[in-house]
Amino acid sequence: MKTQIISENTIMVYFTNTIDAETSEKVTQALYSLQSSLGDCILDAIPSYHSILITVDILQTSMSDFQQQVEALLNQSSSTSISLQHLEIEVPVYYGEEVALDAAEICEHSGLSWSKVAEVHSQTNYRVYAIGFAPGFAYLGNLDSRLQMPRKSTPRARVPKGSVAIAEQQTAVYPKASPGGWHIVGRTPISLVDFERDNLSLFYIGAQVRFKAISRQQFIDMGGDLDEDLDLAGRPDSGRMSDNDKRAKS
Repeated sequence: MKTQIISENTIMVYFTNTIDAETSEKVTQALYSLQSSLGDCILDAIPSYHSILITVDILQTSMSDFQQQVEALLNQSSSTSISLQHLEIEVPVYYGEEVALDAAEICEHSGLSWSKVAEVHSQTNYRVYAIGFAPGFAYLGNLDSRLQMPRKSTPRARVPKGSVAIAEQQTAVYPKASPGGWHIVGRTPISLVDFERDNLSLFYIGAQVRFKAISRQQFIDMGGDLDEDLDLAGRPDSGRMSDNDKRAKS
């Protein structure tokens, strides 16, 4: 572990350069220790795969004093590991090909049938390594090696809210409609961000995540939206009748 002052009020804490559960747990424990012991001097702390960026309240302490306190605290913490209990977060996912916009591409790359892709993705245990890109967007790993593939060469202009996607060693859920370059395997009906919760995001660093395969009807019953369907190029599929249109005609 080492620290580096980045600016007049930010400091970076570095751990190893590896992306794995052991390093992630070190980051999680360090974050807990910092917030518990030095929270009065911290305006913000952003954990990532193997580092923590801390914004310091320089009205409370000097950067040099804070750096020394951080190093002393974390060197002590490394020898007295904190036992953290992480709840498992279950995310329901509809893997139907009508929402798995990259099903054909993923099957071709992996050599697996679509049912096998869904099975492998949903039966893997994941860990939240980082949160970023958008509020509630969590980088989860590690993806089964059979499903690992590079990001799309041309990102989609718009990925539907709730889309579950994969890229390289990671998987993630898009908390809102946005551009994106990951390969879409399904969609969840649940909201990842709730402004009425104490913790804005469903996910947090170090959390364990499992995806649970659900049927099309379960997806709809849980409030899932199929009307956001896009074609493989990322454009609105004007030729497809939405579920709302179907109900209106019935």
